[in-house]
Amino acid sequence: MGWPEKNLPTTDASEKKTLGAGVFRRCDGCGATLTAGELAAVFEVCPQCAHHHRLDADGWRRLMLDDGALDEWDHHLTPGDPLQFSDGRPYRERVATAQKKTRSHEAIETGRAHMNGIAVAYGAFVFAFMGGSMGSVVGEKITRLFERAANDHLPVVLLQASGGARMQEGILSLMQMAKSVAALERFRKLRLPFLSVLLHPTTGGVAASFAFLGDVNIAEPHALIGFAGPRVIESTIRQTLPAGFQRSEFLIEHGMVDLILPRGEMKEKIATLLAHLGCRPEAPSKANGAKPNGSGA
Repeated sequence: MGWPEKNLPTTDASEKKTLGAGVFRRCDGCGATLTAGELAAVFEVCPQCAHHHRLDADGWRRLMLDDGALDEWDHHLTPGDPLQFSDGRPYRERVATAQKKTRSHEAIETGRAHMNGIAVAYGAFVFAFMGGSMGSVVGEKITRLFERAANDHLPVVLLQASGGARMQEGILSLMQMAKSVAALERFRKLRLPFLSVLLHPTTGGVAASFAFLGDVNIAEPHALIGFAGPRVIESTIRQTLPAGFQRSEFLIEHGMVDLILPRGEMKEKIATLLAHLGCRPEAPSKANGAKPNGSGA
């Protein structure tokens, strides 16, 4: 028997459109409808087709780091506006919006952490912060990441997801490419491991600088990785590119990356690689010394 009409709630069209917003998600790979909780529990990997959706910085900490703990470095650094740039909206306003949206000061977080007890200098781009673009602060934090890793004799694990250089900072942004690579070359002299993890997407100035310079270059499945996007290249050379061009699977076939690791295997495999490269777990008292994210160094 149906409910009496007088007891039925009235719902207008706008309410129907928002019903379930934020509760259900549609997989970009297979189109399956899943709850947001289901995807979050498996770190944004579809349980039906294994499509890797974008994972935020907090999710990467929980996935990769022991107890999700990061003793963050240089949290206080925030971007300025040296060019007084405006593209119809002031740069400072765009930065403030990104900071509020992501609860991050900039498009990367760095710090000391542990992976299966092994101490590492860890960095992870925050793609939601202006497309993970690299400006002066991002370049400075990456430079300091390599410098501090050298001083503390730590391996570096850097997770990258970026649209490239930040146009609002002009040449100051492009300078970070040379600056960060110079710091990496100084770090290399100590023969410490640098594991570069390429997420979707890794493009532009980040791809053209340190992203491919890891001792081991690791990619997520089906990630877009390259300097310019396929559409830009096709329009420039006026040729149709091969299927799957600039995706992880294409790159490993052509020797550009060393491994493709599904997200669920990434921590264990990276910790194993670090062990093979001579890194050993710290004693428990030291390994438990990492502070929660945001506590500062």
